[in-house]
Amino acid sequence: MDFPSFLIQLLNSLQYGLLLFMLAAGLTLIFGIMGVVNLAHGSFYMLGAYLAYALSPLFGSLTLAILGGAVLAVVFGLALEWLLFRHFYKRDHLDQVLLTFGLIYIFEEMRSILWGDDVHGVAIPEALGWSIQLTENLSYPGYRIFMMGVCVALALGLYCLINQTRLGMKIRAGAFNRDMAEALGINIKLIHAVVFALGVGLAAVAGMIAAPIASVYPNMGSSVLIMCFVVVVIGGIGSVRGALISALLVGLVDTFGKVLLPSLAGMLVYMLMAAVLLWKPEGLFKQ
Repeated sequence: MDFPSFLIQLLNSLQYGLLLFMLAAGLTLIFGIMGVVNLAHGSFYMLGAYLAYALSPLFGSLTLAILGGAVLAVVFGLALEWLLFRHFYKRDHLDQVLLTFGLIYIFEEMRSILWGDDVHGVAIPEALGWSIQLTENLSYPGYRIFMMGVCVALALGLYCLINQTRLGMKIRAGAFNRDMAEALGINIKLIHAVVFALGVGLAAVAGMIAAPIASVYPNMGSSVLIMCFVVVVIGGIGSVRGALISALLVGLVDTFGKVLLPSLAGMLVYMLMAAVLLWKPEGLFKQ
């Protein structure tokens, strides 16, 4: 493998890892802070992709569609938490699994009714249609660089929110000891609603920015859900920092595995997870 090809695969792995982080960050927050096993998290990714498909022609701009779709996703997350999830916080994980598994079928049926079962495409904005020429025959699309920039910006924003703000302090307090936080006057129900809506919003934005390169199709959330759980397990449940490092590791292993060891590519990520769990059963970072 020559250097330009290596550089392209490295950039692809970073882009894939950062996209996985956006998905896994919401999942690890919801599970680590709220204690909810959310199997429907991949459906929020699918929701974002279909919002990009529906809103782009309406707004005439993918950027405006992403902003509008993010607001709609957060509102949807708040409503879903208020209607369903807050009634399951203190129930067994089996009840949560059954609820979220049922939601997958509900979301898929709603998707079929609203947008049909065809595969759709979302056009890359003209302003991002450029590419970086690496050699005479190899170039790297500018839109993928834009995706990485959005993911990095959101990762930094999430870090500042959790570690540098009063709201983040309350979120960390509720995750560490819910009863003590409530005794100190923190509104845990409101914190849970904010965390859940944030997780839904992150997953939806990931789906929206991925739509132009991954297409929009039925059951697209199922393909990313398992990988999200792998990232969360490797990084440590409830750890946003662990989710970032784990997502980048998974992106590197998966991307280079498909190039260098294609016969083992489907196993390498799970072998990585097994190795990490043998070394540190709680994941790379504790909550």
